[in-house]
Amino acid sequence: MTLTDNAQVIVDTAIASTAPHELEVGKYYAFTLPGGGLHKVDLTGPDHTGKLARKTGTTTVRDAESFLAYWTKHHDDNSEVYADNERLTVTAVLDANAADQPRFGSHRLHLALRETTAWKQWTKWSGELMRQEDFAEFLEDHLPELLEPSAADMLEIAQSFQAAQKVDFQSVSRLNSGQRQFQYVETVQSKAGQKGQLTVPETFVIGLVPFEGSEGYRLTARLRYRIGQDGLRLGFKLDRPDEIRSQAFADVVKAIGEQIDTAVMNGSPA
Repeated sequence: MTLTDNAQVIVDTAIASTAPHELEVGKYYAFTLPGGGLHKVDLTGPDHTGKLARKTGTTTVRDAESFLAYWTKHHDDNSEVYADNERLTVTAVLDANAADQPRFGSHRLHLALRETTAWKQWTKWSGELMRQEDFAEFLEDHLPELLEPSAADMLEIAQSFQAAQKVDFQSVSRLNSGQRQFQYVETVQSKAGQKGQLTVPETFVIGLVPFEGSEGYRLTARLRYRIGQDGLRLGFKLDRPDEIRSQAFADVVKAIGEQIDTAVMNGSPA
């Protein structure tokens, strides 16, 4: 037997003769195995200690009410809140650094507002011209958002445009009431040459909710039109929708700020 073999026998004998003892929960152990190799035992996890790991991750919500519900459950005195006016987001760092103690900053709450379908449709068509039948259908599909004139009056206008499909629009005049009057001549064979007119408000007021879960806002839409070789084209132009959108976000931030004891900072966390 060589000297090396004798040494290994001594090591193996020492390991075999070692009395077993209980390992302490919450610690990490490493053992050298007979014949070489390393065996690791990790007793630091929640399965052994009974203590859950620290809170991590980012929870995303879609309205101020959900933000406040999560905030109330998980924040502490050192949590921070940031509002980003450009991205239209509000982010809370729930485990932000304390004054005298660094923390991980990895448990976050993120409010990402989502535009409503109605808002997206109205802003999509703002400034665009449609065929008169498409314009009429758009009004019919959005009667709930029409405030002034009433939805019933706007429905009547939409139906009038749908009924006046086979006409030749020739001129437009502005009435003292602020309405636009469209003059046309019938082109249907049985009524060819008969003249008529349609009166449409130059402006109308709509009510829109910019973000899911936010308040509603009034916007003015101004009538747009063009008479060309392809007939009458109609549309609308919303007055300052970007300002309304920014105001809606500011109101969401204000609603959050009024319900928490932490200052809402303008910007975004590191």
